[in-house]
Amino acid sequence: MEELRLNGINKIKDGRFLKNYELNYTNKKGKPKVYEMVSYKDIKDVSEIGNGVGGAVVVAIKDGKLLLLKEFRMALNRFVYNMVAGRRESGESIEDCVKREMYEESGLKVVNIRKTLRPAYAAAALSDVQNQLVICDVSGEISDHTEDDELIFAGFYDKNEVRRLLDEEPFTARAQFVAYAFSCGFFDEEKT
Repeated sequence: MEELRLNGINKIKDGRFLKNYELNYTNKKGKPKVYEMVSYKDIKDVSEIGNGVGGAVVVAIKDGKLLLLKEFRMALNRFVYNMVAGRRESGESIEDCVKREMYEESGLKVVNIRKTLRPAYAAAALSDVQNQLVICDVSGEISDHTEDDELIFAGFYDKNEVRRLLDEEPFTARAQFVAYAFSCGFFDEEKT
């Protein structure tokens, strides 16, 4: 059986947040090829690809309702429904990242972390970024603490409201699945 072989990596652009790379590889027929990817990290060698957790994605529940963000995403030129998420800062634990991002994007306080899942790749077709899904309970009132370049409207939704949003509104893929699971009762306290 023939296999793919990754031969090298070259940085082609160093952006503010993302770095663009070309991966040189040999395809299963033995032909040299080039694949493009992005990463948060400064990668020097192919052995460094896919290592390290970039941040958190948060499933937040309060009084049986799911927190969703309606946020403007520049790359889409539209609003989409998403969850609280963000990059982990240097030296920050995943729990501290969750608490900071929750406050920054919604003004809410994390009161109980139910579960932290293993790291998972956010967009495996184009990036080596890994995030951890964290399920938690939150308290407080929604308030805006976002940066000037963010336009985010946080809200709590019950199962029926989430079903309606799933039928009518655009979502990110991860938020769509979480919203669907929530609407089916997956995050009910006795089940998690």
